[in-house]
Amino acid sequence: MLFKNLKDIAKGKTQKIIAKARPQSNIVKGFKVIEDECIWSKAGIVQSRLCDNVYDCRTCPFDRAMQKTVNADSNKRGSGWANNVKDVYNYTNIPCRHALTGRVTAAKVCVNNYECNHCAFDQMLDDEDMDYRDEKTACLKSSGYLLAEEYYYHKGHTWARFEHGGRVRIGFDDFMVKLFGSPSNISLPHLGAKLKKDQAGLAFSRSDKEAAVKSPVTGTVLAINNRVQEHPEIVHEDPYNEGWLCIIEPKMPKLNLRGLFYGKDSLEWTDRESQRLLRLIGPEYQNLAAAGGEPVDDIYASFPEIGWDRLAETFLGSAKK
Repeated sequence: MLFKNLKDIAKGKTQKIIAKARPQSNIVKGFKVIEDECIWSKAGIVQSRLCDNVYDCRTCPFDRAMQKTVNADSNKRGSGWANNVKDVYNYTNIPCRHALTGRVTAAKVCVNNYECNHCAFDQMLDDEDMDYRDEKTACLKSSGYLLAEEYYYHKGHTWARFEHGGRVRIGFDDFMVKLFGSPSNISLPHLGAKLKKDQAGLAFSRSDKEAAVKSPVTGTVLAINNRVQEHPEIVHEDPYNEGWLCIIEPKMPKLNLRGLFYGKDSLEWTDRESQRLLRLIGPEYQNLAAAGGEPVDDIYASFPEIGWDRLAETFLGSAKK
């Protein structure tokens, strides 16, 4: 429900807009994003609305519509929003939006009237996220393959981790690194490159063999992991943490969800992929897997008769970049 304008807010009158309930599949689930209430709801300007865009207000059409509505009665952009937050939270100053959304736990006030693009603190948090390293990401297993929790998975065996503010960190999944073994080279896009979902944007090689990898999201490359280019074996040893590849700025996070697997769906999909692989290998290994055996690490080297190109075409969708 939206308030018609700031005068209505002050008078306690509302212009109700009835919206259809949004399916959970259209709500981006952010990695370690502990809050899910829209900041307009936190401010008391709308009632009971969840954020579906991992707090990427910059690309959120709801936020744009609300800014237009709220600022219609204000000569200064954002001042009406800020004043309402101040009233709701009884602050002499207004709380930082990162404190409101749980991105930081310490109490902090905003000194820029929610003009985050001018805020050094906002930029510092983004810079810290760029270099964020998890000590260990919790993982589940499906048919013996690890899947990091709170990650999305693409059918081309890449993962996408939607982080606070909408940026997406991407990498290779455990199935892929077990399939092809330790790479000798990782080819990453340059900074500022435009990646398109479902199209080749990354590549890796082993000796004289190369395979293209499809991007799980559409967006602009903001950062690359130089360490994996210098030490490609990291991708094989720790694909979900130190082995990340790029950070992407998507045009809008939730527009990238179609076709990605998450949670239970990702476990079921990985199990299906494991069954496809077992059929390629043959009945002997199928029986071993049925008895609870762990997946082979480096399928390419262990079953050379299958061939690099066939593995790449079957599980990545292409053999060469």
